[in-house]
Amino acid sequence: MSDFSIRLARLADAEALPAIERAAGELFQTVEGLAGVAGMHAIPAEEQRRMIRKGHSLIAESEGGIVGFLSTEPFDRELHIREFSVHPEHQGRGIGSVLLRAVAIDAHNSGFRAITLTTFGDVPWNGPFYARHGFETISDLDAHPRLAADIETEVEHGLPRDRRIAMIKFLV
Repeated sequence: MSDFSIRLARLADAEALPAIERAAGELFQTVEGLAGVAGMHAIPAEEQRRMIRKGHSLIAESEGGIVGFLSTEPFDRELHIREFSVHPEHQGRGIGSVLLRAVAIDAHNSGFRAITLTTFGDVPWNGPFYARHGFETISDLDAHPRLAADIETEVEHGLPRDRRIAMIKFLV
């Protein structure tokens, strides 16, 4: 039996999410070339509330507190993962995998055809993690202008272009 549960995010949850994102972002300090670049700017609570209102963001709870979350935004028939963080003290327990499976079920049941995201291709808990969960790297970003624009915005904010990728998981 797991010692955590997953549920839809509520507006009141938004205040706790930036701290979890910042804590998870600290792990990038250990990645060569990313210290001081990745994970340093958490999505503000007001922006989290905006995403929560759209109905597909998820929360992981343990012992009465929020330990992880997955924030999403719908774009036509695709559900886009904007942020996905599990507090470092709670990683390695399968919380991230359960959140990802739960969002795929929710997206499928809601009629989305795919889940998309942008991430680091070479960081073990980023690109390779998503690949293990059925996401594929998008090689032709011209066919996905929204994702190409997301990567350009990330580059403008200091993330290295050569390490950023877009991924998609088709829902059947």
